[in-house]
Amino acid sequence: MIYVCVPVHNEASTVGLVLWKVRQVFTAFEREYQILACDDASTDGSADVLSSYARVLPLTILKHTKRKGYARSLEELLRLALQRTDRPKRDAAITLHADFVHAPETMEEMVKRLESGADLVVAEQYREQGTRTWPERWARRWAPRLLRVGGAVRDSISGFLALRLVVLRQATRGGATDAPLLTTEGWAANAELLARLAGQARRMEIVSSTARYDLRQRPSRSSPWTQLLAAWRSRGLISAARKGTGAALLMLGLLGMGQSLVAQDTVCTGVIVGGSSGTATPPVPPAPKPTIHPAPAVLFPVGERLTFQAKYGLFSVGSATMEVMGIDTVHRAETVHIRFRITGGALWYHLDQTIESWVGRYDFRSRRFSSIQDERDKHRERRYEIYPDSGFYREVGRDTTFATVLEPLDDAAFLYWIRTVPLEVGKKYEYARYFRPDRNPVIIEVIGRERVSVAGKKWRALVVRPKIPQGRGIFAEKSETRIWLSDDAQRLVLAIQSNFSFGQVTLKLKDYVVPGATQQ
Repeated sequence: MIYVCVPVHNEASTVGLVLWKVRQVFTAFEREYQILACDDASTDGSADVLSSYARVLPLTILKHTKRKGYARSLEELLRLALQRTDRPKRDAAITLHADFVHAPETMEEMVKRLESGADLVVAEQYREQGTRTWPERWARRWAPRLLRVGGAVRDSISGFLALRLVVLRQATRGGATDAPLLTTEGWAANAELLARLAGQARRMEIVSSTARYDLRQRPSRSSPWTQLLAAWRSRGLISAARKGTGAALLMLGLLGMGQSLVAQDTVCTGVIVGGSSGTATPPVPPAPKPTIHPAPAVLFPVGERLTFQAKYGLFSVGSATMEVMGIDTVHRAETVHIRFRITGGALWYHLDQTIESWVGRYDFRSRRFSSIQDERDKHRERRYEIYPDSGFYREVGRDTTFATVLEPLDDAAFLYWIRTVPLEVGKKYEYARYFRPDRNPVIIEVIGRERVSVAGKKWRALVVRPKIPQGRGIFAEKSETRIWLSDDAQRLVLAIQSNFSFGQVTLKLKDYVVPGATQQ
């Protein structure tokens, strides 16, 4: 997840375009992202612009009723990103100005540097487009020389950074939890942030970006001389921040070195403290740490295949299959590819429908869904890209995003997910997990238990009735669908009964293959 942090104060003329440009960058360069914006008591209509974009973008807005300043706004956004992430070593934050001085297209290269192993990426802005007064140019040239942060960084005040959130977490651990990270303002705040982060980064890289003064729609809010004077006064603080993080790392290194020396001394003397005898015992090498792998949430094995015969009364009218196709990567997440297909017809009616889902292997959340249907010579095809970490989904072919739920599932994913949840006879369950929020909640009613004969044997089965409000297909309310699940650990789908336009069709399990399981 990439959190794009945008402080806003009276940027109504540009902030919407900046946000839309961010969207274009991550549409072409597919990464899951969220935009975090802080409206610092704007009075020019920025709040209305942000609200309108929040309806179509994965955008969270913080609102100040009183002006708190750039540094406070930026720090709140970064802390919000740190609060939201559950994978700080993988997830990142990018700080971006709302006045178009920062070129959003540079973010692609910044993210690539992080993915290549950097912890902190600084976009230096020595290339410029547009004209400025000579005092502005002169102050912008000299301020970085006053606010040096070390390393290869020359432009310490650009404020255009990309960082792994683990670096921010380490930078905010020292001292009181409510102690501010940034104590300066303006250019000095950008240098202070960089100084506090740089000492925690194992690897820092520099990229070049163009400062777009030709697109900025407002004059600078402070005079260049005021900024330069503030930079002069902040020299000592920035230096202390840089040296403080360096000293902390040095101290940790010395402590680690001291522990290593003690261990070496123990090995050399051959003395083991707490032994049962005075005999010297050879040191026992430490056991290797076990590798911990996350437990998969989707436990259905690749190759599981359920084959059904479609019955219309006494007549066989088609067939259906449910199948776990394989393991794929979608939006950088490992997913399980599942497919449900039904084909057949009677008299004038013909149906061939395939629904496919790519669901996260470790979180059971839909990442991609497609439905292709040929019915009565009418072809319908819909494909969706779902970004659960960013909170939106997009229909392929439409240049719009829509909000999704926290734990999204689609039609095909529900068929498998329902096999994993506890079900008690007589109870009705509601789940707000369908990826289109307007079609929630999905209702699962457990009707009872029955004995059914399918696939050459008799089974004890749970009978459930699923409903998706305003849904289509076999889960639509008007379909009155019922599903028989084997009342055992495998929870195989034994039968599906659903109403079609010409009558009621029942899919009965004909054959099944479950790799690794014993078929009784």
